[in-house]
Amino acid sequence: MQSIEGKIAWVAGAGTGIGRAGAVALARAGATVILSGRRIPQLEAVAKQITDSGGVAEIEPLDIVDVADVTAAVGRIVDTHGRLDILVNSAGLNLPKRRWRDITDEGWKTIIDVDLNGAFYVSHAALNVMRKQRDGLIVNVSSMASQSIGGVSGIAYTAAKTALNTMSASINHENCHLGIRACALCPGEVATEILDLRPVPPSPEDRARMVQEEDVGATILFIAQMPPHVCLNEIHITPTWNRGYIGAADRNIARDD
Repeated sequence: MQSIEGKIAWVAGAGTGIGRAGAVALARAGATVILSGRRIPQLEAVAKQITDSGGVAEIEPLDIVDVADVTAAVGRIVDTHGRLDILVNSAGLNLPKRRWRDITDEGWKTIIDVDLNGAFYVSHAALNVMRKQRDGLIVNVSSMASQSIGGVSGIAYTAAKTALNTMSASINHENCHLGIRACALCPGEVATEILDLRPVPPSPEDRARMVQEEDVGATILFIAQMPPHVCLNEIHITPTWNRGYIGAADRNIARDD
């Protein structure tokens, strides 16, 4: 395992959930963490949590679907720190109306714009820096929805995360000779705020049995601490009490006429 002391880590979607947990874990291990997202109060709260614990955090607000915004943010990071070692792309969303029978064209566009197009924009911007460095790590937070069609995630989210895995693999295919590694991190059910947007949100009891955001944060740190000659191409992390295996009622599609 390598030390990430002093590494420059950029976390997109750092204000909540997995992004927040990844940022905290990386900062605790000594990285300088740049926190990005649309909602400044949430970013400020995460930055305070990190600095109160002795870590180093900076805020770089942005909307990942705005290419100019992303490009400018990366430029400021490099101008300030001279490099970018780690990107964690955890920005993502889903909407309650997510199945064929009720998704709207605008809903599809919103999900694809953030979960796929935005992921491309931040990865592309980071990769342009990392290629010059001949070193870098990109962690794209995907989902187990990328592995199979199910009754929970919906078509747009599933399509975006499946494409995100392919995008991550293509980063390795084209850039491995430059010392660049990409990992598609695929969690199953994680007890974060995004669950509140499900058509039927899971109960507190079910959430307590899920993977917790800190567990995924620890996994992000594990990926970052792998030595440069190791590429973790894809990681699956799911609850032991797996509601997909057990057959939770809210994971089934209600059949209609």
